[in-house]
Amino acid sequence: MGTGATAWIPLLCAPLAVVGMVDDRYDLPAALRYAVQLATAVALVAITPLPLPLWFLPVVVVAVTAVINFFNFMDGLDGLVALCGAILMLAAGLWPVAGALLGFLAWNWSPAKVFMGDVGSTWLGAVFAGMVLQQTTAWGALSLLLVAFPLLADACLCILRRLQAGQPIFQAHRLHLFQRLQQAGWPHGRVARLYGGATMLLALARVHGGSTAIMPLVAAELLLGMGLDRFQALPFRRSAKNGVG
Repeated sequence: MGTGATAWIPLLCAPLAVVGMVDDRYDLPAALRYAVQLATAVALVAITPLPLPLWFLPVVVVAVTAVINFFNFMDGLDGLVALCGAILMLAAGLWPVAGALLGFLAWNWSPAKVFMGDVGSTWLGAVFAGMVLQQTTAWGALSLLLVAFPLLADACLCILRRLQAGQPIFQAHRLHLFQRLQQAGWPHGRVARLYGGATMLLALARVHGGSTAIMPLVAAELLLGMGLDRFQALPFRRSAKNGVG
């Protein structure tokens, strides 16, 4: 699982799994869910070896909660987060978690028989954020974070577009790129393979090419996403207008 503080990260994130399990059944207040996310983020930041300046710590804490929620937002298609999450755990060196996700993927692949829910997605997002914070250099942390670019960029850009459109960002929707690709007729498996393949390429680039490989690849994947948004996915405005959900 890891050594030192790394070995404790899945356990530190366990309260999110418990809250997620309860929330999936009883719909807990958003304030309570976010309070647990904040507490988890503080715990993860407290054990980071990165030399973060004191003034930057609140920003990092909020960023960790954003990653937690972004993973949750992206868990809306059979196999998507499980596949990408397994690759991310391999990139982070958490082999047992990666193995567990691959085993789960056999049941979560389209047509899914078992779903991840908040109990899995929020925990997984927190574990990934914790592993990013366990890197010993700023580039190590950034490069691992960039491996999750397909998931995080989709979630982040969707929020920005909703803000621009004057939509309530905390309201449930189906406006992410992965959802609009599925609405345009792409099968679940095809979308999951696209995101998983993009994540795998970034993971390989991080290991074998460093910044000279991963940064151009991130730019290329951003352009690919823009092209898919323009020419393949159900248009954002049309999906929002139709209230697809």
